[in-house]
Amino acid sequence: MDATERQEALARLDVLVGEWAVEADFPGLEVPPGRCVFEWTLDGQFLLQRMEAPNPAPNSTAIIAVDGEAGGYKQHYYDSRGVVRLYAMTFTDGLWQLLRENPDFSPLDFRQRYTGTLSGDGDTIHGAWKIAKGESAAWERDFTLTYRRIR
Repeated sequence: MDATERQEALARLDVLVGEWAVEADFPGLEVPPGRCVFEWTLDGQFLLQRMEAPNPAPNSTAIIAVDGEAGGYKQHYYDSRGVVRLYAMTFTDGLWQLLRENPDFSPLDFRQRYTGTLSGDGDTIHGAWKIAKGESAAWERDFTLTYRRIR
């Protein structure tokens, strides 16, 4: 990936920059909204995501980097439980996907996938996390996660 392609990949993420209210739907639980901020860091080479998560989810920080080898992105995830994970990420035509299918810094007890769709006005992302508890297990909905732009 050359410098121009890298800058184009970074520019695609610019729609995420800002402050978002985060609504989670955990089956059987009443969950207050959380807050998420996306901002550029290190001269615009990385996108920083800070989440004050809706309880029972942990607070987290993630750093999104361009992955020149895979043609997408890597999300380096850290949370208040001490969990560290690495997700393959794509963000194309308003479709945001995060995928973890390989062991990384934490054991891989289950596979994870988030798929979110950006609204036409760019102010809402409707999505859901899914898990698969085994190498060939089917994906099951874990919880929904919706972002609504505050500013």
